[in-house]
Amino acid sequence: MTNKINLIVEQSALDAFCCDIADAAYISVDTEFLRESTFWPKLCLVQVATQKYSAVIDPLASNLDLAPLLEIMANPSVTKVFHAARQDIEIFHRLMGKTPTSVFDTQIAAMVCGFGDQIGYDKLVAAVAHQKIDKGPRFTNWAERPLSDEQLFYALSDVTHLCVVYERLLKMLETQSRTNWALEEQESLVDTKTYETDPENAWKRLKARTDKPRFLSVLKAAAAWRERESMRRDQPRNWVMRDETLLNIAAQAPKDELALARCRGLPKGFVNSRPGQDLLALVTAAADLPASQAPKLEPRRQLDPELVPTVELLKVILKRSAEQNRVAQRLIATTDDLEAIAEGIDTPALHGWRYDIFGIDAQKLINGELGLSILNNKVRVFKITADQAAAE
Repeated sequence: MTNKINLIVEQSALDAFCCDIADAAYISVDTEFLRESTFWPKLCLVQVATQKYSAVIDPLASNLDLAPLLEIMANPSVTKVFHAARQDIEIFHRLMGKTPTSVFDTQIAAMVCGFGDQIGYDKLVAAVAHQKIDKGPRFTNWAERPLSDEQLFYALSDVTHLCVVYERLLKMLETQSRTNWALEEQESLVDTKTYETDPENAWKRLKARTDKPRFLSVLKAAAAWRERESMRRDQPRNWVMRDETLLNIAAQAPKDELALARCRGLPKGFVNSRPGQDLLALVTAAADLPASQAPKLEPRRQLDPELVPTVELLKVILKRSAEQNRVAQRLIATTDDLEAIAEGIDTPALHGWRYDIFGIDAQKLINGELGLSILNNKVRVFKITADQAAAE
């Protein structure tokens, strides 16, 4: 790849570049964005590379239409390679109204290949591509123009190195017959539900103080109002109204302007403003809802104390499996998975490749068919025969 930076600020250049990469087997993609002062991420740069071509695309350039690039992002014949893809895909989902197709996340692939849990991009590049990334420009203001050569070179290097990382990880996956493991784990990344914002569910991210129906009804209405207002203004949620204020409103359940004004955290004059009146109308109506229509908190899972030792033993089996198979533990099973296994509940860790490398031993341990011991400071797993089990 050339070190010359192809900065695209004109439509003709973008059209030509997209024509060049349209038939590529894969493209590596990265974005630079800001969201400190907005609800939606503000896209500042898009970097794209193939084995032959590379470019930094400036979406803030006047009259630049990203449609040709978005067409490629939607083309299932072209694999889109990201590292830690969730935030990048969120941006493209916002631009496209759907998620990109044929996504490959090198962070997930690295976990499958034994590089640890959620390895950072710079460490992965050093380990796989044997290159060092200058992290200096990472936290610069990407919305400022003009961009410096240092910023552009940093931005472009992210995707040029990503091509090398992708190709080498792909070979590792193929050699270990784990390509499907990585692809299966990445399915949730392209699920549109992951990126859809439903104001009616906004209350769930707040820490409710009680499960009383009226409190939850008012909280749901107030949180939905804030979510819609934040999207309308394109401002962070806490700029519109802080979590503590929403919880206080839910606790007070104000029925008139005077009661709303007594709620802590509201700015001066808010109650008489149009947003204030809208909020008051919503929370008043919510407070009058019958208890049967109130939202309900998800029941907190309470593990039987007698099963705690079982979960601890399952953790040992999990750690051993992860080390032996060189796969990140979190990719095989979570603590929730282990608790479910201890309780006899089905879980993804008991299916597919996870079952093959961990689930089998986990179930044998639960069924009394497997034992653990220490030999030469290492955990040893051994089978327990029916006679041994009966003797116990």
